Amino acid sequence: MSPLVYTPLHEIEKIHADLEATFKSGKLQDIEYRKYVLAQLGYLVKDNFNAIELALEKDLGRPPLESEFVEINPTIDEAVIAYENVANWSKPVKPAFSSAWGATQRIVYKEGKGVVLVIGAFNFPLMTGLNPVISAIAAGNTVVYKPSEMTPATSALLSELLPKYVDRHVIHVVNGSIPETTKLLELPYGHVMFTGSGPVGRIVAGAVAKTLTPVTLELGGKSPVIIDPKSCDLPSTARRILFGKTHNSGQICIAPDYVIVPRYFQDTLVEALKKAYDEFFPEGPFAHRAMSRMINANAYNRLRGLVEKTEGEIVVGGEFKESIRGIAPTIVKNCTWTDALMSQEIFGPVLPLIPVDDLEEGLAHVRSNDVPLAVYVFSSDKRFQDKIRRETQSGSILFNDVVLQAIAEGLPFGGVGPSGSGGYHNGKYGFDVFTHDRASMNVHPLLTYSRLDSVLSFRFPPYLGRTFLMKHMAPALPKRPKGPPTKSSSSYGASTWVPIIVALFVAGGVAAQKTKVLSR
Repeated sequence: MSPLVYTPLHEIEKIHADLEATFKSGKLQDIEYRKYVLAQLGYLVKDNFNAIELALEKDLGRPPLESEFVEINPTIDEAVIAYENVANWSKPVKPAFSSAWGATQRIVYKEGKGVVLVIGAFNFPLMTGLNPVISAIAAGNTVVYKPSEMTPATSALLSELLPKYVDRHVIHVVNGSIPETTKLLELPYGHVMFTGSGPVGRIVAGAVAKTLTPVTLELGGKSPVIIDPKSCDLPSTARRILFGKTHNSGQICIAPDYVIVPRYFQDTLVEALKKAYDEFFPEGPFAHRAMSRMINANAYNRLRGLVEKTEGEIVVGGEFKESIRGIAPTIVKNCTWTDALMSQEIFGPVLPLIPVDDLEEGLAHVRSNDVPLAVYVFSSDKRFQDKIRRETQSGSILFNDVVLQAIAEGLPFGGVGPSGSGGYHNGKYGFDVFTHDRASMNVHPLLTYSRLDSVLSFRFPPYLGRTFLMKHMAPALPKRPKGPPTKSSSSYGASTWVPIIVALFVAGGVAAQKTKVLSR
């Protein structure tokens, strides 16, 4: 593999200018050209499947099969979805008929924003890099793609491949670290997409504010798991939680960060997690291609330090192998809200269990801290699920599984506040983020005659003496409310539908009896 070469700082402005010139030329207004680029991006991944697997394994220690399932195939899928739908997504939209504006032609055109900057993350170089690039191209933009310097093998490979598949005046890769990224952020863009940590996200948001550039931040946070012991499938719950914690060595922005479990059920859950651990790693977690590694020494040392400071009880794992930056999946029970493991996003294969005496204690903690990127609920009880959904806030909520919402077709992916802001990505949602909805209104020629201005003279100054007329032209309001509703009329739970269904059955029975009587 070729070494990663950083882009010279003095070339960055020229790269930006070339991409801006391409955008202004109208080249990306052609839907067929966009489809060509989208197809090329899909084939870039497909043609180099094995090379990408090896690069990801070199950077992250990630088993190839894992990369196929969670990153490579989903990226190809993203390109295919955009290719098949871009023509429809890009169609102008006409608002619903309005009697007030019926004599005008109102249209919303879907247009690109300009040059887009995509700053990818190390943990999923394709999903956080190429996927937003695909969305930006589908929307009609040109793209500067800045991959992570922490994945040199993958970044170097993509830098080598992209110019072979796509015109570098349409997509241009800029490699580098802090100086190169800082230089990129000094320039104006139609939109910036950043995936990474909260502290760096704040720096990016502050930098782009100087050029009034809209930005989408995909960050992270401490995503809780909430266990309902009365209705969860215990073996499946344990396997899926452990998968979310060990996949990519837990270096996932939506990884389950900690588990809220009833105190009486904690040991039962621990035994199920131990069983899942033995199934996942029969030769141990440090065996060849057993699981990914921590990205670098800093990440390894940070997480090891947190484990060494915990006051909880390590019941699974707790082993370290510095030579390969390996941290065994570690489960820590009897943690408290003030434990070292609860002081920051874990971002690694360590899972603290927080025993609670009642659910409200756990929900109060979730609500009182930063809004997480995800909330995970293991329960088959619809009322329990609804309670958690209503009483928490998060970028996404997933029932009876973890992390798969990031690759689920048709769902948006993004956060709220500290876990992310500025829009979503995936499919049509990604297209919308990078699209400018350009409003257009064309007044019918019959309304452009000067004599009509006398009929519509109230719109022109002077306005003195026209107050009465304008008051009576205001739209009618609904009936004035007498007070707030006692119960939301839009909430139809089981308690609402049961009497209705019973009433229908009774009415049906009465009608049937009448029919019999009449037939006699």
